[in-house]
Amino acid sequence: MAMENDGANEVNEQTMCMCGRIAAMRTAWTENNPGRRFLGCSYYGCPDACDYFKWVDPPLLHPRYKSVMNGLLRNANREGVLEKEWKRTVLYHRIVLGIVVLVAVFVHYVL
Repeated sequence: MAMENDGANEVNEQTMCMCGRIAAMRTAWTENNPGRRFLGCSYYGCPDACDYFKWVDPPLLHPRYKSVMNGLLRNANREGVLEKEWKRTVLYHRIVLGIVVLVAVFVHYVL
């Protein structure tokens, strides 16, 4: 992958990639570059994509910044997992309650 790293803070909204398309701004969530924005080919992952890549944000120079960002990401991911588990539990209880109500109605009217 071709890479440039000039740490530019200002990005022209119409930055073009090497295949002539408008470059897409994305955010890296890797351990070495958490939350760091970059420009890349808008067709990344497709057969027609080029290798255009340019950092928008400067690198996180202090190791503590990376550590804090990665810790926040881990916490956010953990909270997301807990939220999904909670929603699944609530759905399960609603289904069980619905079945109990249906059985009660059936028993009341049939027996």
